[in-house]
Amino acid sequence: MADDIRDKVIEIIAEQAMLEAADIRLEQSPAALGLDSLALVESIFAIEETFDVDVPFNANAPETSGFDISTIGSIVAAVERLVSEKGT
Repeated sequence: MADDIRDKVIEIIAEQAMLEAADIRLEQSPAALGLDSLALVESIFAIEETFDVDVPFNANAPETSGFDISTIGSIVAAVERLVSEKGT
């Protein structure tokens, strides 16, 4: 299941960055992929819709949102946690 979540999150981010999913590495930051704040918010909306979760993300203060957006890997981990919490 975790691989499915990771792959789908990467697919969503790749679409917003107009890149191939294979070109995205977990250690990259959204900014390194060329994602501006609008594209990041669009990615968050798509993640919420895809996984039926509520992402605690504040685009005006992402550092205080409780949803780590520093790397693609941290976004994947946060989504995995939200999906896991939803199932309990």
